[in-house]
Amino acid sequence: MIMYNNSSISNSCVKNDGFKYPLYSTVFSIVFVVGLITNVVAIYIFSCSLKMRNETTTYMMNLVLSDLLFVFTLPLRVFYFINQNWPFGGILCKLSVSLFYTNMYGSILFLTCISVDRFLAIVHPFRSRTLRTKRNAKIVCIAVWVLVLSGSIPTGFLLDTTSNEKGNATFCFENFSSKQWKASLSKVVIFIETVGFLIPLLLNVCCSIMVLQTLRRPQTISRGGNLNKKKILRMIIVHLTIFCFCFIPYNVNLVFYALVRTKILGGCYEESVVRTIYPVALCIAVSNCCFDPIVYYFTSETIQNSFKRKSQATINYESKFSEALQSESTTNLQCSLSHLKAKVFHGESSV
Repeated sequence: MIMYNNSSISNSCVKNDGFKYPLYSTVFSIVFVVGLITNVVAIYIFSCSLKMRNETTTYMMNLVLSDLLFVFTLPLRVFYFINQNWPFGGILCKLSVSLFYTNMYGSILFLTCISVDRFLAIVHPFRSRTLRTKRNAKIVCIAVWVLVLSGSIPTGFLLDTTSNEKGNATFCFENFSSKQWKASLSKVVIFIETVGFLIPLLLNVCCSIMVLQTLRRPQTISRGGNLNKKKILRMIIVHLTIFCFCFIPYNVNLVFYALVRTKILGGCYEESVVRTIYPVALCIAVSNCCFDPIVYYFTSETIQNSFKRKSQATINYESKFSEALQSESTTNLQCSLSHLKAKVFHGESSV
């Protein structure tokens, strides 16, 4: 996670990003609470409640893991944003930055895997049978983790903590110099933006368009029960909305930030715009930890079917239990009436 230092770009331009620290501390606190609860519930459902698992749930479980790894670092960040001092050491600072990028681009790639999996299932349902297996899904997940970690760990460990002029405060996330940007970080941005954002964005959009085109064909409509068009359409809308809302603002702004830091774009106006947008875009990107569980629900037919089966089983159980109680009550009542009649009859005969 790259943040701005108050003296990092240009000494001649007025700095106007003082609002970022209260914004970060508030938003990250909310994301920590909501993201922790929703993702713990999701991992419980995936691990304990679901009897049937498929390729989609494999990708989702890895997406949950990516979210939780980042969520666990948020209390450290909130402490730093409130106090503007990092007392946890350089290693934790580097690790925190690495996990931010792991979550950001891990989420992007796992969401892309889900989108491609749905594309294969709907557009090529017969050809993709040999491809869409749980074993292949696990292999893809391992490849995603290797790719993400090989990019995020070196990026995070390029950064180190620094101290202010008085030496009474330590800063994290805020000490990249223009020289570092020109030498290495601009190349890192090109790599992560191409592999981690641009290609996945194109895959998500193209897969969604081809799925929609397939759903419009008469032979697809005639399949009836095998495909629920409304459910798939809702899934695509939710998936693309969350993907675009969370990741486009940050990644587009990151490109312009790199252009400003490498002096390709100059001027106080450009710097001011980039510095103002960046904290807001970063907060939106971090919120993906809260929105991913929405994707889990709308994307996974297995989860929804499991809920329906459980709900139906509960209803059937309650209905049978109620019938048993009613039957038992009726039997007991009949026995009581018979016993009472016998007593009355015996009394009458003895008079």
